[in-house]
Amino acid sequence: MVYCTIVVIVRQAIMRTRRRFKKFRSVLAISSTFVGLAFALDMAVAGSVHHPLTYVYDIASRLLCENSHAQTCNKTESPVVSGKNGAVVTTQHNASEIGLEILKAGGNAVDAAVAVGYASAVADPCCGNIGGGGFMLIHLANGKDTFIDFREKAPLSATKNMYLDKQGNVMHGLSTDGYLAVGVPGTVMGLEQALSQYGTMTRSTLMAPAIKLAEFGFILRQGDIDILNAATQNFRKQPNVASIFLKDGKNPWKVGDRLVQKNLAQTLKLISTLGVDAFYKGAIAQEVVKASRENGGILTPEDFAKYTVSQTQPVRCNYRSYEVITAPPPGGGTTLCEMLNILEGYPLKQFGWHSKDSLHLMLSAMLYAYADRNNYLGDPDFVKNPVERLLSKGYAAKIRSQIPKERAIPPEPLYSGMTSHEGTHTTHYSIIDRYGNAVAVTYTINSYFGSGVMAGNTGFLLNNEMDDFAAKPGVPNNFGLVQGNLNAIEPGKRPLSSMTPTIVTKNGKVFIVTGSPGGSTITTTVLQVLTNVIDYDMDIAQAVNAPRIHYQGLPNVVRTEPLALKSNVVQQLFDMGYKVTPVPIWGAAESILVDPKTELRNGGHDSRKGAGSAEAY
Repeated sequence: MVYCTIVVIVRQAIMRTRRRFKKFRSVLAISSTFVGLAFALDMAVAGSVHHPLTYVYDIASRLLCENSHAQTCNKTESPVVSGKNGAVVTTQHNASEIGLEILKAGGNAVDAAVAVGYASAVADPCCGNIGGGGFMLIHLANGKDTFIDFREKAPLSATKNMYLDKQGNVMHGLSTDGYLAVGVPGTVMGLEQALSQYGTMTRSTLMAPAIKLAEFGFILRQGDIDILNAATQNFRKQPNVASIFLKDGKNPWKVGDRLVQKNLAQTLKLISTLGVDAFYKGAIAQEVVKASRENGGILTPEDFAKYTVSQTQPVRCNYRSYEVITAPPPGGGTTLCEMLNILEGYPLKQFGWHSKDSLHLMLSAMLYAYADRNNYLGDPDFVKNPVERLLSKGYAAKIRSQIPKERAIPPEPLYSGMTSHEGTHTTHYSIIDRYGNAVAVTYTINSYFGSGVMAGNTGFLLNNEMDDFAAKPGVPNNFGLVQGNLNAIEPGKRPLSSMTPTIVTKNGKVFIVTGSPGGSTITTTVLQVLTNVIDYDMDIAQAVNAPRIHYQGLPNVVRTEPLALKSNVVQQLFDMGYKVTPVPIWGAAESILVDPKTELRNGGHDSRKGAGSAEAY
């Protein structure tokens, strides 16, 4: 009897469900019809089949805005900070303040740059470093310009296929996590060379603020917490890392807590006392090599002892009567200048900022320059870079002749099909002193907190810069950045980089000092800072905080910051054949502009990095 009752109840439930499902299908069909008609009407009224995509762009942008510092999202203004004598702009306020104090004490811009480099290693551990490398561009008041390349090098035991399995496939994580991902660090030697040749103060004087910051700690602000919280789970994988970057080795730090780094203080004291030998031939190198050997790495004492810094002439180009001084290969300056040369032939101001016409030309310039980066550029010690040809005005004119008026260019034919990674979590700072010396520094440990490993009690994180090499043809990186065989792994080689520290002069005097983190987006970020000022008359704070776009051809997607483009422009770009999508904000173009009339040093802090600041006096 009970069984029969259950059967009846189940049958009745099934019948009710069927009736409801039929009703639901009817409602769904009617709704789909209405939606389809609405879209058809929308497309008819707008005159474009792509107009509905503008709603998708807007909704995605607003979702991204919920946790964004972008000015397009929160409508805040980042003020210009001005001073007659000097300015320092960095992604970490403690580092900015230390740099300014060095200038006030009579140091020059190079002195301040060295102090900021070490201070950032303490206060901005995601990106500032002594376990990585980078570029320093120096303009001296006497007119001399020089470029110091202290980029990491591949270990001497590195091989082209070291990250491939027996089937020739890339083994996930080997080039990003742990000791096999580590290149030989260059920061300490790079800062030392800059100081010994162009500074005026002693190493101990310039390192003292960083040592104090590490030994006694600093109070964490929300911007600092945002950076640390992004890597909480990774910190927990390494006990010695967790003991520093997690409170009591377990929980995330909070606003108002004091972060103390005693081990890093001891490492900095060794460098301060003994110089570069402490890092490359002494106890620090020994501890890093020991940890590498014990954990599957290939670093040796010889790698450290043979590391060298390269000092060369920067790349130069002219843009609308301004001289642009920037990073030579393996840096991104050649790509920057190629884009500027192409754009110089167009009246961007007349077309209007972020109009369809100006964007089409800028996107086309980006595509050609990034394709050439892929096909021709690499470490100059290993590759003959055709910089002169790429930067000729005639070459730019030839490219302009190939840009169709209102149609996106298919990117695939321009590329050779080799891809590699490049981390976005670099840091940049800009400095100018009272004498007219200026320094732009971009340095990195590649990914957020590098390889995630710290050798013993050294107190500093190591880079994963080996991931910047091209591991295998056709395998896209974190950003889909395509590169050629010229960036393949070789012993002692430096990987290709997008880092683009840049100084712009007018009539021999400094006008702009700029640069940015952001991996493959660095060069286009710098491009937009320059055009925002020169073509669109923005002040430096507006120029660095304006919403950005990025396009490199592969992947074939135009990336924009949230709400960077108006709906009608998004539609117009889709109509031309571009694929447009909003993504989270990127970069931190900490920059300085010197007013040609008043000579005021105007610092523009990028609000995308809440921990940073512009300081001037």
